[in-house]
Amino acid sequence: MAIAKMSVADLEEFLRKEFPQAFTHDDIRIESADGETALLRQRYSERMLRPGGTVSGPTLMGLADFAMYVVLLSAIGPIGLAVTTNLNINFLRKGQPGQDVLAVAKLLKLGKRLAVGEVNLLSGTSPDPIAHVTATYSIPNQKAFSRYYYTIFTSCCFR
Repeated sequence: MAIAKMSVADLEEFLRKEFPQAFTHDDIRIESADGETALLRQRYSERMLRPGGTVSGPTLMGLADFAMYVVLLSAIGPIGLAVTTNLNINFLRKGQPGQDVLAVAKLLKLGKRLAVGEVNLLSGTSPDPIAHVTATYSIPNQKAFSRYYYTIFTSCCFR
């Protein structure tokens, strides 16, 4: 088992600061993250629904992408510049209205520059996934990462 470089509390603090547009309304909760897997819960809201009363595709894709980002950060630490390079989703069944959506994320391969993972999305307490996602993330090299944060730090702090 990998050793997590960020705890759930660390992840929440980092995401509230660095990615507030996705993590400030408290509708998504990180339940666990250990450097290999993560479990996230998106609380039910009528905003999730599309016509016909099913959970919308954009809701599921957004949660899956966010879950992959969380499991990756738990493995590599606070590297905000890691980005999605590919996301593939297969919708398997209807997400039920009135039910929270759970995202079970798992890293399949973690390299120096790329990470590949999968996310199963579940509706409520059903064990049957409503969608299966595979995703690839690009991890910036340490030199580019350091240069970016040096530029940000010096531009805001040494004027």
